[in-house]
Amino acid sequence: MAIKTITGNKAVAHAAKAARVKVIAAYPITPQTTIVETLAEMTEHGELDAKMIRVESEHSALAATLGAAAAGARSFTATSSHGLLLMHEVVWWTSGARIPVVMSVVTRAIGPPWNIHVDHNDIWDQRDSGWIISIAENNQEVFDLTLQAFKISEDPRVYLPMIVGLDGFILSHTVAPVDIPEQEKIDNWLPERRQPYVITPESGIVMGNLATDENYYMMRYSIQAAMVEAKNVIKEIDSEYGEIFGRSYGGLVECFHCDNADYNIVIAGSWSGDAKEAVLKLREEGYDVGVMRVRYFRPWPDEEMRGLLSRSKGVLFIDRSISFGGKGHLMTEALTNLPALANLPAVRGVIAGLGGVDVVAEEFYELTKKFIEEVEEKGRFYDPLYWHIPMVHREKYKPRLPGYELTCYKR
Repeated sequence: MAIKTITGNKAVAHAAKAARVKVIAAYPITPQTTIVETLAEMTEHGELDAKMIRVESEHSALAATLGAAAAGARSFTATSSHGLLLMHEVVWWTSGARIPVVMSVVTRAIGPPWNIHVDHNDIWDQRDSGWIISIAENNQEVFDLTLQAFKISEDPRVYLPMIVGLDGFILSHTVAPVDIPEQEKIDNWLPERRQPYVITPESGIVMGNLATDENYYMMRYSIQAAMVEAKNVIKEIDSEYGEIFGRSYGGLVECFHCDNADYNIVIAGSWSGDAKEAVLKLREEGYDVGVMRVRYFRPWPDEEMRGLLSRSKGVLFIDRSISFGGKGHLMTEALTNLPALANLPAVRGVIAGLGGVDVVAEEFYELTKKFIEEVEEKGRFYDPLYWHIPMVHREKYKPRLPGYELTCYKR
C-alpha cells in the first residue's frame, strides 16, 4: 500500500497504470488534460508499458481507442465537455460493438457562453448510449472506480464500455490523499483482459456491416440485458474490492443515514460531501434526514430509489444539470419507473450549481430545512423545478432573471 497526495486526475492516471492499460488515445481538453499528460510521462519514463496515440480530435481519440480494444488491447481514454460531445457518434459505436473500454469524463459545463467549471450535463448526456456511467465523490473513489471499471466492463456478463466521472477542478485539480494498493495485489485481483471477440487479419471478423432489422433489434436488446446484469456485477465487484482492499461503497448508491429516514436528499458527485455535512447538522437539531448518493447513473438504481421513495415523507433531488423543457436528470430518472408505488412522498427537484457555481454546506442546510418545514406544514406536494440562487449571487442576479441578456456581451 502507498498513500499518495495527488489530484483526482492523477488518481485516474495511477488507476489506468495499475490496470496495465496497453493503449491510450486522447486529445487535450481542460480540465481533463493532466490525466493523459501524466500517462504520457509514465510511458516516456518506462513506468507504463503502453502505446500513446496522438490524434487530431476527441472523435479520433475514441475511434482509436475502440480500434485498439477491438484488436484485443486494454484501452483507455479521457475527455470533458465539448470533447465528449464531439465523441458522441463513436460513443454509440463503442457500446454497439460490445467492446469493453474505460473512459474518464472530467465533468465540465457546455457552452455557450464558455465555462470550464463543473456541470453534469456533459456526462448525463450519454445516458442513452449503452455505456455504464459512474461518478465519484472524492479522489480515493476516483481511483477505486477507475480500477473497478476495467473488471466490470470486461466481465463476460457485461461486455459494455464504462465511463468514470469526476467533477472538474473540484476533484480533477484538488489534491487529497489516495491509497494505491500494491501492484501484485491488483494483478491478482484484476484478470487478463476479456472481450467477446478479437478482430485480427486472420479472424475474418469485421465491424459495422449492415444488419437486418431483426438483428439490429436483438443487438439492442442484448445491450439492455447486459446493462441489467451489470447491476449484479457492480455489487459483486464492489463487495469483493472491499474484502481485498478495504474499501466498499455500497454498490450503485451510497446510503448516508438514509435507512428509514423521514426525509432524504438525492445527489451525485463531489458536492455530496457538503450535503452530508448539512445533514449531520440537521440531525443534531432533531431532523430525521439522510442522503442517498447516486454512484451509478447507468444502470439506474431503480430498486434502491423505489425503496427510498416508498419509505420517505419527503425527498429532495438536487441536480447539477437540467434537461431543458423537462427537469433535473436525477429527479427525472427516479420518477420514471414507479408502478409499484401507490403514493409519492413530497418531492422537490432543485437545479443548482450549474457552471461551477458554489453551493456550500450552509445552503444545503437551508434548502433541506425549508423543504422539511414545508412538508410538515402542508403535507405531500410535487415541485419538480426549483431553481436555487446561491447566497453570493441572490441580489446580483434576481432582478435580471429571466433574461437572454445574461448570455450576450457588448464590447
